[in-house]
Amino acid sequence: MTKEHQIEEKLISKLEELKYSVRPEIRDKDSLKQNFRKKFEALNRVNLSDAEFNRLHDEIITADVFQASQALREKGKFTREDGTPLEYTLVNIREWCKNDFEVINQLRINTDNSHHRYDVILLINGLPLVQIELKTLQISPRRAMEQIVEYKNDTGNGYTNTLLCFMQLFIVSNGNDTRYFANNRKEHFSFNADERFLPIYQHADKSNKKIAHLHDFADDFLAKCTLGQLISRYMVLVQSEQKMLIMRPYQIYAVKAIVDAIHQNRGNGYIWHTTGSGKTLTSFKASTLLKDNPEIEKCLFVVDRKDLDRQTREEFNKFQEGCVEQNTNTEALVRRMLSEDYADKVIVTTIQKLGLALDENSKRNKAQQKNGKQTYKERLEPLRDKRVVFIFDECHRSQFGENHKAIKEFFPKAQLFGFTGTPIFDENSSYQQVDGNLASFKTTEDIFEKELHAYTITHAIEDKNVLSFHIDYYGKDDGKGGQTKPKKKELPPPEAVVKAILDKHDSATNQHRFNAVLATASINHAIEYFELFKTLQVQKQAEDEKAGNSFEPLNIACVFSPPAQIAKENDGNGTGSVNGNKNAADIKQLQEDLPQESADNQVEPEKKKAALMAIIADYNAQYGTNHTINEFDLYYQDVQQRIKDQKYSNADYPRKNKIDVTIVVDMLLTGFDSKYLNTLYVDKNLKHHGLIQAFSRTNRVLNDTKPWGNVLDFRYQENEVNAAIELFSGGAKDKAREIWLVDPAPKVVEAFQKKVDELQTFMESKGLTCEPSEVHNLKGDTAKAEFINHFKEVQKLKTQLEQYTDLDEASKATIEQKLPTDTLRGFKAIYLDTAMELKRKQGKSDDNEEAVEQLEFDLVLFASSIIDYDYIMGLIAKSTQRTGKQKMTRQQLIDLISANANLMEEREDIIAYINSLKAGEALNEKQIREGYQSFKAQKAAQVLTQIAEKHGLKTQALQAFVGGILDRMIFDGEQLTDLLAPLELGWKARRVAELALMEDLVPYLQKQAEGREISGLDAYE
Repeated sequence: MTKEHQIEEKLISKLEELKYSVRPEIRDKDSLKQNFRKKFEALNRVNLSDAEFNRLHDEIITADVFQASQALREKGKFTREDGTPLEYTLVNIREWCKNDFEVINQLRINTDNSHHRYDVILLINGLPLVQIELKTLQISPRRAMEQIVEYKNDTGNGYTNTLLCFMQLFIVSNGNDTRYFANNRKEHFSFNADERFLPIYQHADKSNKKIAHLHDFADDFLAKCTLGQLISRYMVLVQSEQKMLIMRPYQIYAVKAIVDAIHQNRGNGYIWHTTGSGKTLTSFKASTLLKDNPEIEKCLFVVDRKDLDRQTREEFNKFQEGCVEQNTNTEALVRRMLSEDYADKVIVTTIQKLGLALDENSKRNKAQQKNGKQTYKERLEPLRDKRVVFIFDECHRSQFGENHKAIKEFFPKAQLFGFTGTPIFDENSSYQQVDGNLASFKTTEDIFEKELHAYTITHAIEDKNVLSFHIDYYGKDDGKGGQTKPKKKELPPPEAVVKAILDKHDSATNQHRFNAVLATASINHAIEYFELFKTLQVQKQAEDEKAGNSFEPLNIACVFSPPAQIAKENDGNGTGSVNGNKNAADIKQLQEDLPQESADNQVEPEKKKAALMAIIADYNAQYGTNHTINEFDLYYQDVQQRIKDQKYSNADYPRKNKIDVTIVVDMLLTGFDSKYLNTLYVDKNLKHHGLIQAFSRTNRVLNDTKPWGNVLDFRYQENEVNAAIELFSGGAKDKAREIWLVDPAPKVVEAFQKKVDELQTFMESKGLTCEPSEVHNLKGDTAKAEFINHFKEVQKLKTQLEQYTDLDEASKATIEQKLPTDTLRGFKAIYLDTAMELKRKQGKSDDNEEAVEQLEFDLVLFASSIIDYDYIMGLIAKSTQRTGKQKMTRQQLIDLISANANLMEEREDIIAYINSLKAGEALNEKQIREGYQSFKAQKAAQVLTQIAEKHGLKTQALQAFVGGILDRMIFDGEQLTDLLAPLELGWKARRVAELALMEDLVPYLQKQAEGREISGLDAYE
């Protein structure tokens, strides 16, 4: 008996203890269908005829998992044979605990294309909703997920044409390590070289202690009511993306804590969930669950500032279309608060609008009183004694204190809940007036009473939900190539900072794959930096040109708020009074949380305005935009979008459109998220929550090319960093530092040397020297898989070392000596070849060696953000020139292309083209591009001619067939039949000929499609 069978049997016994009915007789499609019929008829108190049931069955089966998931949660309509309507549900959607929970194992959905067997499936009311796959080996979560998705995408595997289409959740376990993830459409699972962060989770208890053993997991996660609640309440169907999300354990605990506090009317509370942990989803879920609580009159989700209002509303509506309407003004807010419409039960609004509604002394309210009309506050009187819930998105905005008293006074029965990523403790509290009392130091606990749940940055880094930090402290040069801590109040010279940034930016941002923010101490400081970058980059360009090097200047943007008092003035279009007032109001609101900028703008506002206008003019010239200071908000939004657009490759979105460094004062240091921002340059005093918020701009998870968030601190604030770590690490203060901060460079150099030694030992154990050419001599797929695993670890550490900005010359020499660049490049090329060979074999045969099936290739580690099509065409052109210091030989060019995953599809063609070029013939880039396109077309025509000859077809007919497919990107099976008609084959022989032809044609079509999907082709893949 295999270990897998033992794990399976023990799990089924455990589920039996949890009161699941074990159904060993359900082993195939028919018995599954009949069992569902019994459950369906009992639930809906109906007896269907065979014809009716078969029709209903066909109606509910869909290839679209998102559509099936919606049907699972809603009432359906069916017309019976006698014309009477039947309203039904597939499961008991009101009380999920009352459904029938069953367990089946070793189910086979046998079809022509698949004989796959499913380990364990949990049925709820006869529908297969949870699949548990059991493994014997160490689990690679990503590979386990990839395998399940491969099975799912196999034609005939039942997920598109049987009751398996209702599958909600996949669980993978080897007994000791258990993970789970939500089912989704094919497009939401991508395992390519650009792979993003995959949503596969581990279960945990309230204190975030992992529950990994399968039996403990079953007790806590698979208990019938818990599982029913998870599927019905804590999975979110994201309408705009047609995507299913499952909430993480800490999000569920937070929602439950708020819902319980409201249900038991237990006062106020706050949720401490670190920046980047998905607070919006948590608060959305809490708000929408309250929508169905009859004791609650209204739930107001309160954000600060207009941009957050818009952003949050879009997020909420993304989760559930139309669930939150736009409040254009305070009047609309008051009207919706008084509305009894179900759609108006949850309202997203800003704290400013709420403040205006409750402020008797506002201009509008005074005018209403004067005219004998009701004020907003008087109109809201009917809500005074009702239970209203307020959820504050970030509960420490400056406006919060002023509105707190008004809310509590007007709504005595209100409950207030706050979310914060960085709570205020005694150590980081500021002197402020709250509730109109005497000013005092206020903490989060003073205002919200108690902490309901905590998920700190320490938890999030451990769970890999956010990244740790690499902090490089810059002090004074000690004359020996090192840095010493500057004296107190000694500031770094801005010129030295700019030079250091120009020197370090490539390695900090992984060769421009990512971008950066420079945080400065004041508006004048930001202006000075902006001018310095311009001057020093021109200087560096001239110096490098003289030395025969090429320096590509960084694209620099700068953003700070303009003086609000000046914004009111005429905008030059004669519309100053209208536009100016609006712009001034927008800026004033913006500056409420920008204390430094607000103070700076009081001094010499005209100068600040002139400088900002010049900065915006430079921006317009660089990016072809047309922004003005009078619509500052549009300029600010454009800067934010451009930072996020770093995600596009240079081929799709040329580098000239992107921003490398954005200079800021207060802006973008809180609440701004972009996975492609990885570096923060700091020339500004930061501490406590301000420091954590600023650093956290860099630590959103992407993939292995972004191992951490980079911080280059030019003020050597090591003590402040240590104090912030201590304050915000929650209960894990003893080990927080090693969790938050990455290993110092020497430690990683040591690890790199060790991994190279292990690669060498492995090669020698196979009787081979540790050279790239020797990898070809490895015998068998298992040995090749071992090479993949060894070299991948080497490359992972090399990628990390390339992003250490504090790597000294001695360390660089050690790395180069241990694994010279040329040897590394050779290994990368052979790795890619071997990876492609083994990847093609994965999942294709039951005879594959286990080591091959378990492989993860991490091709993203081998992709360069610089080496794209344009770059290579430029290099080929340079290599044909007779002069030029940067000329590469053909072989060096070929080695460079071979060692990068970016151009894998075209690698063979580009190398063949380089080899076809005449020696000594100088060509410019335009000639190279045209020459390559014509070479490729010629080669493709030759391949097609060979396929036609091999299969006895006319070349012209095959060309027309292929051309038709590529024009429409649709594969038509009938046209394939027409293509083979001249061969006059019987149906059996024609089927054989068809499969043989498609075996050759599919790779050809995929190559010509250049990554685009050809609809209908997957039947032959």
